[in-house]
Amino acid sequence: MSTDQGAGAAGRIAVRKTYKLYIGGAFPRSESGRSYAVTDHRGGFLANAALASRKDARDAVVAARKAFAGWSAATAYNRGQVLYRVAELLEGRRAQFAAEVRAASGAAVRAAEAEVDAAVDRWVWYAGWADKLTQVRGSANPVAGPYFGFSLPEPTGVVAVLAPVSSPLLGLVSVIAPAIVSGNTVVVLAAERCPLPAITLSEVLATSDVPGGVVNVLTGRMAEIAPWLASHMDVNAIDLSAAPEPLGCELAESAAANLKRVLRLGDGDWSAEPGLERMFGYLETKTVWHPVGI
Repeated sequence: MSTDQGAGAAGRIAVRKTYKLYIGGAFPRSESGRSYAVTDHRGGFLANAALASRKDARDAVVAARKAFAGWSAATAYNRGQVLYRVAELLEGRRAQFAAEVRAASGAAVRAAEAEVDAAVDRWVWYAGWADKLTQVRGSANPVAGPYFGFSLPEPTGVVAVLAPVSSPLLGLVSVIAPAIVSGNTVVVLAAERCPLPAITLSEVLATSDVPGGVVNVLTGRMAEIAPWLASHMDVNAIDLSAAPEPLGCELAESAAANLKRVLRLGDGDWSAEPGLERMFGYLETKTVWHPVGI
């Protein structure tokens, strides 16, 4: 490379970053050794991102499974506090996230800042639901006999999430937060064209109170990695809202092998009210009977 290639205004040579994956609370290189160039909306170089492999996807699922027991056993109040801390750190990196949203979408400064603010608010919104899910989703059932019958929501397990391309940050937060707030752990496949917000979010998570393995971030090609996540027998649910057709149908068929929960709520207007469908989509219902005490 010539001495002036990539030089900034001051004549310095730009540092070309090559980002790693985020698995189990660490930042490993891709097992494949491959990477790809991430460009802005005009085609200008931004950074290199790792091209995750099947082995990386398996490692991420293993990490998510390992973290599930501890995260699902945490109190709802504690999970809410942990998520709220992530929102604080997100706001602390407001300028960086806004710059990455602008680079990915070409949005105006105010629009990019508004998306970051909405993402922070969205994370806080889900954090507030942590200790309310049981009251809304659970029930005390009328029974004929001297028993109590309770139906309680429980996390389904490991969730695979395909991040939307249409909303690099707000959409990303809107598919991760509803999965982990109830005690699930996730493997996120970042949007191939605009992975930088997901990478920066992984750096936020690594310095937050979220235990390693609760959120794992892969970068690479959806068509290459998503089929392995959809067919993985230790993945309990998958969000295919961002999968284009006909890939989405193929992934749904693969997910049926172990009766995964499949969410396909559409890659639409992420600025709209989130609703409860995504949170409820990752919950199982356990009904218990208990004799009435004297």
